[in-house]
Amino acid sequence: MDRSSLSRRIAPAVALAAAAALTLAGCSSSSGGKKAEESADGASAGKATTPRMTIALVTHQSPGDTFWDIVRKGAQAAADKDNVKLIYSADPSAAAQSNLVQNAIDQKVDGIAVTLAKPDALKDVIAKAKAANIPVVGLNSGVSEWKKLGLLEFFGQDETVAGEGLGNKLNTLGSKKAVCVIQEQGNIGLEQRCAGVKKTYGGSVENLYVNGTDMPSVKSTITAKLKQDSSIDRVITLGAPIALTAAQSVSESGAKAKVDTFDLNKDLTGAISKGTVELAVDQQPYLQGYLSIDSLWLYKTNGNYMGGGEQPVLTGPAFVDKSNVEAVAKFASKGTR
Repeated sequence: MDRSSLSRRIAPAVALAAAAALTLAGCSSSSGGKKAEESADGASAGKATTPRMTIALVTHQSPGDTFWDIVRKGAQAAADKDNVKLIYSADPSAAAQSNLVQNAIDQKVDGIAVTLAKPDALKDVIAKAKAANIPVVGLNSGVSEWKKLGLLEFFGQDETVAGEGLGNKLNTLGSKKAVCVIQEQGNIGLEQRCAGVKKTYGGSVENLYVNGTDMPSVKSTITAKLKQDSSIDRVITLGAPIALTAAQSVSESGAKAKVDTFDLNKDLTGAISKGTVELAVDQQPYLQGYLSIDSLWLYKTNGNYMGGGEQPVLTGPAFVDKSNVEAVAKFASKGTR
């Protein structure tokens, strides 16, 4: 994959030693929601024989956001391998997510994996988990905050670096004016992506805020913006479903803008193949889910942890475009990319 513009920044990242364990086929996963759900009792045959433990995965997933299906699929694969009972819960509200972490503490789980989209709201409850001697790791969002909150490890991408990489990429493509569509206000990771683009992009970038839980509204907002300003040549989105909606907006508005996005799924690889989306910046959510659960099992079982408590384990970014989408698509079709 095209990583040339990012390699110098990614080089200090911790090597993904645990990736060697990823020989499992992904197991099935239902879509997320606000209600906590548990995996089936009993580990898969031929997996770890260590004592059964319980790990909670708490994210800021919005209802219907299929990105988290991939995260959960990776987490469940690790749980099945490690003889772990996985409890998944999610809420986009920072206060509600904090309550879900408290619920996990009250259940006396053996470990907690949590996303840090709005880290200030989770600071106190994470301190409570630590006081209860429950190890906590971060994933997906919060790469700039996880050490401040005292988490054991972090798995994800540096969103600023990813944004900078996309900005540089757009420069090579000759782009002059872009709009960066943010689907959730206050989400630190999304803001960092757009800020990273602005840092390296030679043209002008404007942030456009939309409600990511209301796709008809997303489409109408982007369509109106494109009709208002025909000089926009790139629509940057921060999630695969938003990108597919933006592609509809481009078509309906008659604009000449191209759509570039962060994140990937099966439908998006098809859009890249067809040319309705130009490229995606992939952070490998399956790997984030897998490593967050597996790392807690390793810590509880062996005392192992990656990064020495100082460095995050980076799972991205990497570009996916027409040059390599065919190779990626076969894994996306299985829900592992």
